[in-house]
Amino acid sequence: MQAALRQRLGRVRWALRVSEAAPRPRCVGPGSPAALRCWSCGSPLPGAEGLPRFCPGCRALQPPAPRPDLFRLMDCDRSFRIDAQQLQRRFRSLQRAVHPDRFGRRPPKEQYYSEQHSSLINKAYQTLLNPLSRGLYLLELNGVEPAQETDCDADSVFLTEIMEINEKLAEPKNEDILEEIETLIKVKQEELTKEVTAAFERDDLQEAKKLLAKMKYFANLEDKLKNKKIPS
Repeated sequence: MQAALRQRLGRVRWALRVSEAAPRPRCVGPGSPAALRCWSCGSPLPGAEGLPRFCPGCRALQPPAPRPDLFRLMDCDRSFRIDAQQLQRRFRSLQRAVHPDRFGRRPPKEQYYSEQHSSLINKAYQTLLNPLSRGLYLLELNGVEPAQETDCDADSVFLTEIMEINEKLAEPKNEDILEEIETLIKVKQEELTKEVTAAFERDDLQEAKKLLAKMKYFANLEDKLKNKKIPS
């Protein structure tokens, strides 16, 4: 009986030791978010939402945020007007830091995170570099419904112009006509880009939405033109 009692006491002491050794949860105030910690070593992480984040303790790469602000990620102002050279420099700098080639000997989880970051950085770069996708993303950030091509249906002159270009693209392949269409599309997209810039800068989001809808038409024409120019 004494032996059984000693065994029970031993189990109680062991349980107490395990309980004391276990990490205690960090206290946070009501409604405060739980402190982020490194997946590898458990160290607290500094706040850097959306940016590639490395643990200050073990230097492990952390996972990307679920829905990062692409402007903040690429170190740009949240504006339609953008510095393409600055964007490119930021893109190269971020890719050097997180490219999967740098993580070939790291744990599989960290390799996966580097692939996620690299893919996200590519997406951010392409989204912000292209005027149409940049404008659509700005509308999304401002809570405006995505621009649809039907948003400019009331502009009969514009729709007639689009129809005429489509008819030319439907004709048998003619290099001179294709070159003429390519130049026209480029000029129209440049004009619309200037108008969209002005609309965003005066905070006229509905006008920007209509102009971006027109840009979508020309983007579709551009795709048709590229397919037409592919050697058969």
